[in-house]
Amino acid sequence: MTAPIRVLIADDHALIRSGLAGMLGVHADIDVIGSVEDGAAAIRAAAESRPDVVVMDIRMPKTNGIEATREIRRQPDAPRVLVLTTFDLDEYVYEALLAGAGGFLLKDAPPGQLVEAVRIVAAGDALLAPAVTRRLIGRFLRVPPTHRAAQRIGERLTDRETEVLRLVATGLSNAELAVALHISEATAKTHVSRVLIKLGLRDRVQAVVFAYQHGLVVPGEGP
Repeated sequence: MTAPIRVLIADDHALIRSGLAGMLGVHADIDVIGSVEDGAAAIRAAAESRPDVVVMDIRMPKTNGIEATREIRRQPDAPRVLVLTTFDLDEYVYEALLAGAGGFLLKDAPPGQLVEAVRIVAAGDALLAPAVTRRLIGRFLRVPPTHRAAQRIGERLTDRETEVLRLVATGLSNAELAVALHISEATAKTHVSRVLIKLGLRDRVQAVVFAYQHGLVVPGEGP
């Protein structure tokens, strides 16, 4: 039997912490191992209790969620971080993604979305809410494509891997990649892994940011 996903909750509002714990704790595959009220406490708790996922609010006293995410992701065998935000296009979310967050979710999302988000982030698979993530990055990253940037990518990736990176950046999951490229899902996953290794990227979040920074995808572009 697979061990449950160990979750730590970080939010400065007691009622929100309690509500999140209640929504997650009723599922057999999720174990809420603790909750804390600020980023500094989240850093300590993550190091001590070794959760699989930290559900992180951004705006907290003492140490905010961005700094906490950055520090937590530096820990050995670091847990994944799912960022919670109040606003659809919160400028802090982009900073949190750069700090190493595995995805983000709006605080008013239905309970089912929260549960699925935790599972997705724990698996390290697809980005959460890719359409919203694309829109967010499109707002805060406006880098026009350049021949030099494209050439640099081409020197490190094959044509197929470059196409995989572009599709990942537009929000496609491994299953959707497989359909778009007429390959098996296992092969799609292998291509994504090779792209991350060749570019020295930690995860799919960094791959999305990399693709936008290098002009491989432009804001507003779909698959």
